[in-house]
Amino acid sequence: MPRPYILDELTWKAVRDVRYDVAVLPWGATEAHNLHLPYATDNIQAEELAARAAAQVWNRGAKVVVLPVVPFGVNTGQLDIPLCINMNPSTQALVLRDVALSLAGQGIPKLVIFNGHGANDFRQMIRELQPQVSLFLCVVNWFKVVDPKPFFTDLGDHAAELETSVMQHVASELVLPLSDAGSGATRKFKIPAFREGWAWAPRQWRQVTNDTGSGNPAAATADKGKRYVEAVTARIADFLVELAKADTRNMYE
Repeated sequence: MPRPYILDELTWKAVRDVRYDVAVLPWGATEAHNLHLPYATDNIQAEELAARAAAQVWNRGAKVVVLPVVPFGVNTGQLDIPLCINMNPSTQALVLRDVALSLAGQGIPKLVIFNGHGANDFRQMIRELQPQVSLFLCVVNWFKVVDPKPFFTDLGDHAAELETSVMQHVASELVLPLSDAGSGATRKFKIPAFREGWAWAPRQWRQVTNDTGSGNPAAATADKGKRYVEAVTARIADFLVELAKADTRNMYE
């Protein structure tokens, strides 16, 4: 049966009489994820976690709809890796504007960008776009919702234990054996300010890592992924229920 909160599965007959409270826009990336995870990892995770959270929200009476995933993210540091597809922030801003204007014109009151890629940063786009549209805009970075430390031993940020465990849980058929994975060893900036985080520059991925990973996936398990996904989606569901009920003209106390 079609899920009533997944737009990809719905017909006009199902949609036309529903007054949706919140639209959720998964946004990922198409990029290499070490040697064992698929290029679509960020898209799969964003879609699946958004869907799982929306299911909980729908069962609690809030009308949330998950839009089709945007599969391209900011990958300016991976342009020399075959088939990594870059979408510049300026292009993302235009895509977001068109989506937001479409939904606003149809009476959708709130839009959540459900981000699954670390290099995507929608905050300044929202600052610029919000005065131009009637619907409320916000972003959720799903990988920042719950502290990963109680769940994982390696806290690498790309195709490491966290992402591998999540993929083992939500799309195990697409994950190669961990024996095929690279170590995810990375090189650090020589300049201390960049290492310490008070100066910033984008990483050039080929210079940073040999296998495109950042962090060791060796300790990943589907059970870790399950426990983490459940914690993340439960918290996001609570947020979406609160947002669905919220009066965006009175958001402060």
